[in-house]
Amino acid sequence: MLPGILYYILFKYAPMYGVIIAFQNFSIGRGIMGSKFVGLQHFIDFFLNTPDAWKLVRNTVMLNVYDLLFRFPAPIILALLFHEIRSRKFKWFVQSVSYMPHFLSTVVIAGIMVTFLSQQTGIINHILDWLGVGRMMFLGEPGWFRTIYVGSEIWQTIGWGTILYLAAIAGVDPTLYEAAKIDGANRFQQMRHVTFIGMIPVMIVLFVLTLSHFMETGFQKIILLYNPMTYETADVLNTYIYRRGILSADFSFATAVGLFQSVIGFVLVVSANRVVKKFSDTSLW
Repeated sequence: MLPGILYYILFKYAPMYGVIIAFQNFSIGRGIMGSKFVGLQHFIDFFLNTPDAWKLVRNTVMLNVYDLLFRFPAPIILALLFHEIRSRKFKWFVQSVSYMPHFLSTVVIAGIMVTFLSQQTGIINHILDWLGVGRMMFLGEPGWFRTIYVGSEIWQTIGWGTILYLAAIAGVDPTLYEAAKIDGANRFQQMRHVTFIGMIPVMIVLFVLTLSHFMETGFQKIILLYNPMTYETADVLNTYIYRRGILSADFSFATAVGLFQSVIGFVLVVSANRVVKKFSDTSLW
């Protein structure tokens, strides 16, 4: 456990000291201890004096809601389908194909999306043109951004996400299937009442962990896919923090916004854990 413990100490706990600058007018020359303390001023400036603040919060929440509604259940469904495949060779082939996108760089994934969705040369627009629908500027229309982002996330993560669920299925007692057969359950009923039920503890843990990142989104992919034309739906808290903190060097303000994200994630995890602990035997702690 030592490497894991050292990782969290060095890269997760030690940097928490820097959260102090969210309450300061941080100056690199003066350092953390010498910078002026301003209290909650940066939080007030963000929520009351930043015109796009609520748009950023809305976009972040909407992307994560879509992620929970569509990406979270996707590996669950795929794992159930994998379990029902009887041909080992076909199962191995499909699993390998579904895992592959996980090992591709986010830059490569974004490049594939840009290439496929290009208005002039993209294969999607070639198909639409052939069908008589007409070409569409997918990456230039705000209404398409969330669909493109969540769709690419599903494609990239669905195969890898099935690993834990398949492990949970492997741990289901085989005698439960035999008992279900004796009771007259067909394949679908066995999947519903035995396989799916056996996956619920893993589903609960992963759902609670997912909520910890609810106010965060895939920064890299958004930076690579968005542009000023899609800011209306694509600009989120992480991209704003990048522009304000890194490009504009306003470190204190960006840290305050980032701390707001972390606090919301912490509250959601604690609340969700209490709820699932109350209604089930599975929880994080």
